[in-house]
Amino acid sequence: MTPVKCSESEWRNLSGEFVALWTSAGQAYALFDKGLFSTAVLDGGYPALSPRYPGADWFERLARDLNGHTAHGLSPARTAIEHFRAPDGSAPWPEFSVPPGEEVHQIAVGPIHAGIIEPGHFRFSVHGERVLSLQARLGYSHKGTLALMRGKSPRLAARFAARISGDATVAHGIAFARAAEAALELPVPPRAAYLRAVMAEIERIANHAGDIGAIAGDAGFAFLDARMARHRENFCNAAYAAFGHRLMMDNVIPGGVAGDIKTAGADEILRALDALETELPALTRIFEDYASLQDRLVGTGIIPHALAEQYAAGGFVGRASGRANDARKSPGYAPYDALEVAVPIETDGDVAARIRIRLAELIESNRLIRQSLAQMPEGQIAAAPPSGSGMGLGVAESFRGPVWHWLTLEAGMITDIFIADASTLHWPLLEHAAATGIVADFPLVNKSINASYSGVDL
Repeated sequence: MTPVKCSESEWRNLSGEFVALWTSAGQAYALFDKGLFSTAVLDGGYPALSPRYPGADWFERLARDLNGHTAHGLSPARTAIEHFRAPDGSAPWPEFSVPPGEEVHQIAVGPIHAGIIEPGHFRFSVHGERVLSLQARLGYSHKGTLALMRGKSPRLAARFAARISGDATVAHGIAFARAAEAALELPVPPRAAYLRAVMAEIERIANHAGDIGAIAGDAGFAFLDARMARHRENFCNAAYAAFGHRLMMDNVIPGGVAGDIKTAGADEILRALDALETELPALTRIFEDYASLQDRLVGTGIIPHALAEQYAAGGFVGRASGRANDARKSPGYAPYDALEVAVPIETDGDVAARIRIRLAELIESNRLIRQSLAQMPEGQIAAAPPSGSGMGLGVAESFRGPVWHWLTLEAGMITDIFIADASTLHWPLLEHAAATGIVADFPLVNKSINASYSGVDL
């Protein structure tokens, strides 16, 4: 893919739906729904897009922290990952603004949490129980993944892509592979494309089931939590039986997949699908019929449609707020172009709507897996990547929404790379949604959005 080169004036006036921004070797790149654009980084700077597109804010901060490139017009007060290092070498404590008013106090949560989860700091400003504002700080476990991937072949770098966010290892693997394949003009065998889809939909079901149960558990419905956890476990076991790994990590590689589905793998997957399909109607009725559960979920953590549009929210977060975007359909990729993906839509934008979207996606992913297994083509499962040069952009629809990978290759080696997880545009929406309710509702709101910490810590 060749980006459209822009002057500073043209860059400032880019229009469309903002997706991602990054800098590299004297160029700033902006990905919109209409295409990829670039402008020169002059004297270490380029015009900020965040005044027009708030979703660009974190990307511009990350470019400054990683590459030293300054977006002109970006506030210098907040960082993406360098929380304890100022330009002069000092280590100031991060500052958090406090809304005006009497009897407003702050609650600090994290970055180390009570559960076995990733680090992130949440600073609540509250009046009584009502949350007036939430400010999130991420980047506490910076891995240097992008730097580790540079200088490696796509096959070697695929292991790092698979570990961007472990719960979306298949989706990130597909997006990375598709970027490398685009740069090398490497076609993927049809069987490999179908195997990737089976893995991606298993990943989607396992995550949705686990999160739906966890939300119910936070609302005091341990039975739903236990049953959904059982179904998640069924799919992790089926993934192990079919592909040799519970998360299917390292199974997607540039050029195809690392291994074929095992002999009894399809039967294990179908058994997990049958069990979910049998019990899901009863579990759904519990969500719908228990007034005490609906009271906790309906009207909680609302993300209005206009805000979801402003941040180009993807996945179940966007669909619960009226957005129909799905990378499997647009821009689309094999084999989904032959599977006729149905995308559920809700408009309430609350926790309950996000659960309804997930429940609907469980049914649709069930159908997609069955269809993929039934029409799985024969043939090879991988093609060897040539030692070529080029630029490639790849996307895959993770359970959270679209993940994008961009890379450049020289003689078969990665010279630069950037990764945009759907979570990057969802974290600001969590800050908004949390400020529509009370402190006690935050676990429900947080889990209903379930943004990845690791996915934005590059």
